[in-house]
Amino acid sequence: MKYKLTVLLACALLLSAGPAQAADNKDNILPKRFSDAMTWNLQNRVEDITITKVAVPADNAKQAPRPPQGEPMTPPPGFNPPDHITQGSAARNVTEKGVLENQVFGSTGNDENALRVTGALVTLKNVEIMKEEGNSSSTEGGDFYGMNAALLATGGARVTVEDSAVHSAALNGNGLFSYGKGTMISAKNVTITTEGSHSGGLQTTGGALMEAENVTVSTAGNSSAAIRSDRGGGTVLVKGGTFRTEGYGSPAVYSTADISIEGADLSASRSEGAVIEGKNSIALKNCRMEGNMAETRLMGKETIKEENVHTVMIYQSMSGDAEEGTSAFSMEGGSLLSHKGDVFYVTNTDCTIHLDNVKIQNEDPEGALLRISGNSGSRGWGKAGANGGKARFTVQNQQMEGNILVDSISHLAMTLGKNSRWDGALLQEKNDKGSNEDAGADLTIEKGATWNMTADSTVHTLHNEGKIVTNGHTLTVVEK
Repeated sequence: MKYKLTVLLACALLLSAGPAQAADNKDNILPKRFSDAMTWNLQNRVEDITITKVAVPADNAKQAPRPPQGEPMTPPPGFNPPDHITQGSAARNVTEKGVLENQVFGSTGNDENALRVTGALVTLKNVEIMKEEGNSSSTEGGDFYGMNAALLATGGARVTVEDSAVHSAALNGNGLFSYGKGTMISAKNVTITTEGSHSGGLQTTGGALMEAENVTVSTAGNSSAAIRSDRGGGTVLVKGGTFRTEGYGSPAVYSTADISIEGADLSASRSEGAVIEGKNSIALKNCRMEGNMAETRLMGKETIKEENVHTVMIYQSMSGDAEEGTSAFSMEGGSLLSHKGDVFYVTNTDCTIHLDNVKIQNEDPEGALLRISGNSGSRGWGKAGANGGKARFTVQNQQMEGNILVDSISHLAMTLGKNSRWDGALLQEKNDKGSNEDAGADLTIEKGATWNMTADSTVHTLHNEGKIVTNGHTLTVVEK
């Protein structure tokens, strides 16, 4: 889409409408600051400057009335959200089925969506959705329920967004937010940029559905994952696209949902590549993922040092945002680049990890391939001494390097599958806060697989139909 830095077209429409109509519609004309923001969003390229759009529908008779700023929007008949849900207001709330094309939806209000679709089947084509200003009075309202997001779909809405752009510069200004069971957003050929903290690109909560094809997301704030979910989770299906984050605590993907991604480019400049919390999943196919987690970051008013640095984290926070249970991470094809720390880190949860023909590169010589261990409990991730991890780690057609570490309150069941080679050691670590009899590592090496040992190693059970090259190191098998 192409834009102009003036509102000449808007003025022309006002003049042609006559004095009375101009007065009625004066609040619906796109302010100049939104034109500026759109041009900034497109990097001020000369070839992008051609036309300004008007923030009114083609048929004013079908436009839902806008309530006073700060007043909640009225949901459609039959939609009764729980009392605790805080969604704020909306500059424009669509409650009827329709197609909206070539429009701009803007917001500068506090706790306000630029556009909300409530319980309706709506298609948006060639639109701009701009959340340029507006404070958020509740981080939870923004994270869980979509308050202050640029676009919020709620109440069973089914929204299709095509060939469009979304921009947010507000706290809790998530780009596309799908909330609640029966609600769906389907995005295709959409560009999303967010600047504020707690402002993801694609956000899914409350059991909603999010679909995205050829979507580009760039986030700059802290706690702003490009593909994000929160309390209540849902289902996220992504095909193609580019997803990048710049902030601290902003993975490319943060999952409290079931997230499947194919053929995407996923990277984080100061955070993990991916995080799974609780009984949820991330499945990647032919994706490129890159993580570059910082060792320290700002949390509230304090700068904290991370307990562990890694690229993929699987854990249970105990916050209530994710159901407890077995997490699942899988990656087929593609590549995984880890700049700092461990490649995989598992703590305070059970999980499965499956890799098939993934190119793994760890640029940190001190980082492990996989670390399964407890944590200090200082951030609420279980009780120290009893918050280890359990992982079933299976690979096939896989080449990998690096040590695997299991502490004295954690357990690993590993299968080195066919056509796989692992260069590394299996190390046991003592947890100063505790131990349990189930801790340790059980290793199965299938026919056609090779373990090339790089240091003395210890396992509790060994089933070997493949090949072990000790290179002069000692392998200790401790049968329980």
